[in-house]
Amino acid sequence: MKPRLVIAGTHSGVGKTTLTAGLIAALRRRGLVVQPFKVGPDYIDPTYHALSAGRPCRNLDTWMLSSEQVQALFSHATQDSDLALIEGVMGLYDGAEYDSEAGSTAEVAKLLASPVVLVLDCRSMARSAGAVALGYRRFDPDLPLVGFIANRVGSESHGKGVAAAIERAAGLPVLGWLPRDGSLNIPERHLGLVPTAEPGRWADFIEAAAARVERHLDIERLLELAGWQSAAASFCSESVERGRAPVSSLAGKHPPPVIAVARDEAFSFTYPDNLDLLEAAGARLAYFSPLHDAELPPGTGGVLLSGGFPELYAGPLAANVAMRESIRRAYARGLPIYAECGGLMYLTEILVDLEGREHEMIGLLPGRSRMSGRLTLGYRLAEAAGDSWLLARGETVRGHEFHFSLWEARPADLPPAYWIRPRNGGETPQAEGARLDHLWASYVHLHFWHKPELATRFVAAALGGR
Repeated sequence: MKPRLVIAGTHSGVGKTTLTAGLIAALRRRGLVVQPFKVGPDYIDPTYHALSAGRPCRNLDTWMLSSEQVQALFSHATQDSDLALIEGVMGLYDGAEYDSEAGSTAEVAKLLASPVVLVLDCRSMARSAGAVALGYRRFDPDLPLVGFIANRVGSESHGKGVAAAIERAAGLPVLGWLPRDGSLNIPERHLGLVPTAEPGRWADFIEAAAARVERHLDIERLLELAGWQSAAASFCSESVERGRAPVSSLAGKHPPPVIAVARDEAFSFTYPDNLDLLEAAGARLAYFSPLHDAELPPGTGGVLLSGGFPELYAGPLAANVAMRESIRRAYARGLPIYAECGGLMYLTEILVDLEGREHEMIGLLPGRSRMSGRLTLGYRLAEAAGDSWLLARGETVRGHEFHFSLWEARPADLPPAYWIRPRNGGETPQAEGARLDHLWASYVHLHFWHKPELATRFVAAALGGR
């Protein structure tokens, strides 16, 4: 079995992302190929792990995907790696529900039979760290919890003290402790951490995190717990059947259509697995920048406008009149356009930024997107409101929303993309997004592995649109 390890936390903000990114980089320094993963739907934390590993970080989400799909995705992504390192989401047992493990790090760890190392934020704690560790160990006896890491300790004596308290109480090893270091705090804003797609000294941060991990953690013991020693000897002789993406391919039947994918500082929220499925379905992906490029890539047959932070770059987006005109012309030619969240905001007439300033956007969707100061967050069970090139009326998809903006002055007669089904019953389904000719826009983010035929349909529509 491929070596694997989950880095979990007692709660959000415990330091999982920094520690995981540093550990990935430290292992990479040793010549290992590390496949990073992130539990849950988050787009931002994975950018740090991708930078550390030199390869895309994949999301493992057991609410949006079935158990079988998560296992298949994991197998597909790890086939050419030495080991997998998985960062958890929120606290170890936190997920989509208060009364079950659905969508939690614990569920993913058990599903993948992965050992778990739990990170404790030990600021302002001494012997109580042992009580916390014991509670997490006993909460779910079926969880393969194998050890702990003490983070943000105040001194060497503090680190040794809490480590001893944890080991006495929980009977599991402490694999090291890391001192408090304000220089390793990743900058945050309204949707979480700042993604590495934006300007920053990210490489320096990764190097500093790796140095701190190498100095303070028992990496050899972590590798052993991950199953490295038991599995490494079999890698040379083991015949690995290369997995295939679960999608019907149109490749070879037609020249590959070009799907233009927005990717820059403003638009970076795209699951790598969605892109893999589009390529497997027969598309050729061409990346473009709504901020910096003057027009869509040559031969574009379809457009993917992903989420991100258009509100932070609204001025430059508005100033790039040429690109906005290029996307309008693509729509006029009948090209399929798929937009999620930030992509929807870019398609409206006006974007009102965090300071209340108005910026002209593409204008294919009537109304304006406005930063509201109120977070919309959660998983969504969505039903297609009508027939389109992407979904047939009544088909359901699982996705999630994560935004601070609202779509205002949306015409009541504009056909919605989805009806959002209430997860707990008793509520009226809510209209969401827009379905306008060959344009599909919604605040709901989708993971295509949940419904791989979405990729094939997109490619087929792009064949007709070029």
